[in-house]
Amino acid sequence: MSLFAAISANSFITEQTFSVVSLFSGCGGMDLGFKGGFEVFGRYYPRLPFEIVWANDINEAACRTYRRNINENIVCGDIWDVMDSMPKNVDVVIGGFPCQDISINNIRGSGAIGKRSSLYKAMVETIRITKPKIFIAENVKGLLMRHNKSSLHQILEDFKSLGYEISYKLYNAADYGVPQIRERVFIVGTQQGRAKFVPPEPERSGKDWMTAREAISDLECLEANPEINHIWSLANRSPEQGNRQLDPNKPGYTIRAECHGNIQFHYSLPRRISMREAARIQSFPDNFIFESKLRETERQVGNAVPPVLAWHIANAVLNYLRDWCQV
Repeated sequence: MSLFAAISANSFITEQTFSVVSLFSGCGGMDLGFKGGFEVFGRYYPRLPFEIVWANDINEAACRTYRRNINENIVCGDIWDVMDSMPKNVDVVIGGFPCQDISINNIRGSGAIGKRSSLYKAMVETIRITKPKIFIAENVKGLLMRHNKSSLHQILEDFKSLGYEISYKLYNAADYGVPQIRERVFIVGTQQGRAKFVPPEPERSGKDWMTAREAISDLECLEANPEINHIWSLANRSPEQGNRQLDPNKPGYTIRAECHGNIQFHYSLPRRISMREAARIQSFPDNFIFESKLRETERQVGNAVPPVLAWHIANAVLNYLRDWCQV
C-alpha cells in the first residue's frame, strides 16, 4: 500500500463517523463500498467514516456471507418483523429494494405494487423512523422505462412525502472502474434546506472501460476451488443469458441473480465463468468469500451492488454530509 493510501485509510479516525442503516443488504456489496478499506484490480479503496449500525436481509445464506465479510450487525428476517429493532435517528439509510416486478426483463410485471418491489415501502417506513440526513435507494434501469412510469412516480412521491428533496440518476458501473456493463438507478433523498447532493463524476468512458480479460485473466489456469468460490455451473446452453459469451476486449455483461445457472460463458475456456470470476466482474475483492453453495452464491453475486460503484457513491454522500454539518 502506498503511503498516501495508508494515510487516507486512517484519516477517518480523526473525523466524525456517520451511522448507517442498511436495508435489503444481501451479501453486503453496497455496505462494503460504504465501509471502504478494500483492494481490487490492484487499486486500494480507502476506508470511509461510515459505521453500519444495523443491517437486514431475509436470506439466511446472504446473512452468513455478510457476517463473515462485513460485520455482525445484520438481523436476518422479514423486514416488517424486525423493524422495531433498528436504531432511531441515524445519519444515512441505504438499500437496494427488490426489483423483480420492475425489471427490464419483466415488462409485464406488476411494478411498484408487486409483492417484491412494493418492499420499497419498508424503506419509506425506515426513513420515517430513523430520520436520516440522506438516503440512497438503488434499483434497476427498468424503473425508468415507460411501462414503469407510474411506479417511478409512486415511489418518488412516497419518498417526497417524508419531507425530503428527491433526485435520481442512472449510473453505468463501467464508468466507475467496474468491468461490467451494469446500469442502475440511484434515488437520493436529502433533507430540505440543506446542502445539495452532487453525484460522483465518472472515472472512465467507453474508450477505457476495464475489460473482462483485465478482470479475470489471471484465473484462467486455476483449477476449481470451492474454498475461494472458484466453481461454475455445468448447465447447458439456453436461449437466455446462458448463450452469452464474454468478449475479452469488453466489460462483462450484467451479472444477474435469477439466471438459474445460465450465467455467461468464459471468453476462451469451454465453461461458464466461475463465481470467483463473476465476483471479480462485480468488483468484489478476492478475500470476500461467499458462505454458500453455487446457486446461492449466484444469487448473492447477481443481487449485489458492485462495491467499487458503491464506494464512489459513498464518497459523494460523505461530501454531502460534510457540507451538511457546515450549514
